[in-house]
Amino acid sequence: MSVERVRDIEMAYDDVGSGPVVVLLHGYPFNRSMWREQSEALSASNRVITPDLRGHGETSVTSEPATMEEMARDVLALLDKLGINRITLGGLSMGGYVALAFYRRFPLRVRALILADTRPQADTPDAKRNREEQAQKILKEGMESIADDFLKKVLTPATFSEKPETVARVREMITKTNPQGAASTLRGMAARPNQTDFLEAIFVPTLVIVGSEDQLTPPADAELMHRQIRGSRISIMEGASHLSNLERPTEFNLALKSFLDTLQP
Repeated sequence: MSVERVRDIEMAYDDVGSGPVVVLLHGYPFNRSMWREQSEALSASNRVITPDLRGHGETSVTSEPATMEEMARDVLALLDKLGINRITLGGLSMGGYVALAFYRRFPLRVRALILADTRPQADTPDAKRNREEQAQKILKEGMESIADDFLKKVLTPATFSEKPETVARVREMITKTNPQGAASTLRGMAARPNQTDFLEAIFVPTLVIVGSEDQLTPPADAELMHRQIRGSRISIMEGASHLSNLERPTEFNLALKSFLDTLQP
């Protein structure tokens, strides 16, 4: 693990391998360790950087809403500290929201995009209310209070029965997340704008990935992004839910490698 002071926070990150730079952004309420299998698979031919976004993992917690734009600026500041110019930027779920926010503001820094189990739409009024209720519950009762319900939303029943180690790993990430950081992030996600119309302005190679059983950001959302982003590729992880990189790591890694192999050096 490395730590850099970026903007108003201490940002923790892992930095492995050498070659073209790939930055992978985790989802809520997880941390950079969710990318362990991907870092191992890609580091033979790429430099893979996996940061903990603000309020998560070992990166500083802030009390104000952690918007997707703030997180994108954190990532930019880290790249500047490391002297890195252009990257392939990937994100899963919330990480995908941050990746879109990053590309919208700093398009010249991105050579390719990977959008996994995410969506371009803003929250509905009901979703915003649900996020605020969850934030208040977490602040009062802690992360344990949401862990079991959240696990059922992001993993398939088959994973519960066949891969207890994966369930335990995801549960640990949830329960170790700082409640204040989680609440700030929920409020930041609720404030994000609708990016659907922006998709047509994406001109870099883009890979869209989704689990066939994803309930939170279903395949229809992935198909929408695939249609709107010209020249994009889509890869569906059969039998996976929202955390497709953890439930189908072999297939997910093959999709990443195949995509990265198509990029110009």
